[in-house]
Amino acid sequence: MRSWWVNQNQTYGTEVPGGFLWSPKTKNNGARNPFYDYMTQTEPGDLVFSFCDKYIKAVGTVQQPAVTSPKPDFQTAGSNWLDTGWFVEVEFIEIPRPIQPKHHMELIRPLLADKYAPLRANGIGQQGVYLTQISEELSQLLLRLSGMTQDFIWHELAPPVEDRETESVIEEALAKTLSGDLEIVQLTKARRGQGLFKANVRLIESKCRVTGVAEVRHLRASHIKPWRNSNNEEKLDGSNGLLLSPHIDHLFDQGFISFEDSGKLLVSKDLDTVVLEKWHVDPSQTVGSFSSSQSTFLDFHREVVFR
Repeated sequence: MRSWWVNQNQTYGTEVPGGFLWSPKTKNNGARNPFYDYMTQTEPGDLVFSFCDKYIKAVGTVQQPAVTSPKPDFQTAGSNWLDTGWFVEVEFIEIPRPIQPKHHMELIRPLLADKYAPLRANGIGQQGVYLTQISEELSQLLLRLSGMTQDFIWHELAPPVEDRETESVIEEALAKTLSGDLEIVQLTKARRGQGLFKANVRLIESKCRVTGVAEVRHLRASHIKPWRNSNNEEKLDGSNGLLLSPHIDHLFDQGFISFEDSGKLLVSKDLDTVVLEKWHVDPSQTVGSFSSSQSTFLDFHREVVFR
């Protein structure tokens, strides 16, 4: 297991809640960038320390190896970056008391690498550094300063070990079938509610609106306008998704339930009310209003999918 430091001044507000890291593959002129190349060296279980606005604010663990992906919606950030890059799934925990490295440089400075260090000697972040590897000694020091233990982080953010090998096999097979185009693989992952699509949904939705469950490992990113009916842009659009508990995802995907724009739950006449009773779903509940973008997709769901 290795440890990494990521400077996220521009992208913290997108990458940490979205559960990922993203970088271009090269500089705009096509030149290699070691801090982009490092993305391909991350492995499930690696630790990642997030630095933003002079503070280490979060720590996470890599969930899946890097794959090719279209650029996420970074709003105003990243406008000059190439449109295709590396995507790494990382689950983060925000540190209750963020660490300001410049106040601990007596301890940190001797542990910084001579090459590709994330900080200057005065504790200010190195401009141009995105992702870089740090030593085990520095990693353990940062954990102590954060008040967190490696065991706690692993317990909360352990990668899905059972799924990892399966995902690797699936992606390899898909890449061969699709002429090695891993960007298409990212679109295909979206069909299963994974990858960049799930990250984009998480930037809009924080929990299952019906059950209230917020633990993302127990939720599915469900397309509102079905994958089969969506164009490539819609397949990855976060507004075309909801985070749903598995049983709610089943009801929504099969058209047994839908939602009004106001959030009122719609229940199909084809659904046995015993199912709602057994699954503790209140048919009269309102789950909160939806954005105009979400409403466009919900209109399709009500017209085409809802029974």
